[in-house]
Amino acid sequence: MTIRVQAEDFDTGAEIAKISASSSNVGGVCSFVGLVRDADEDKSITAMTLEHYPGMTEKQLAKIEAEAHQRWPLDDSLIIHRYGRLEPGEQIVLVVTASAHRKAAFEACEFLIDWLKTKAPFWKSEETPDGNTWVEAKATDDDAAEKWGK
Repeated sequence: MTIRVQAEDFDTGAEIAKISASSSNVGGVCSFVGLVRDADEDKSITAMTLEHYPGMTEKQLAKIEAEAHQRWPLDDSLIIHRYGRLEPGEQIVLVVTASAHRKAAFEACEFLIDWLKTKAPFWKSEETPDGNTWVEAKATDDDAAEKWGK
């Protein structure tokens, strides 16, 4: 289990390779990479700034990662979440889960992403041609997370 909250970009292929080699029991690895979009609905986005509380953020991410390991038979997992100013096309988040079987890897990865999208202590501000706006929670994200009982 690994948690990293960082400003620096990450090498997705290298991170997946490390998780894949973490155990000879690994039969399936699932990953999700979140990217900054250049638009949201009808507005153009020139950049996004993510803020967090150091220490508290890592503690909450470790807690939810441990819960994923309780719910599914995972051999390993990784959460990397970036902060700072990011431009369209840049990577924001990487979640990787590894298990003996694909179903556990898929479900755990989806669970972690749904939690990160709705409950993780990050605050996002979008830069648009009309100025900066804080990103509000979306009901569709909350609906997706409800299936996990969180």
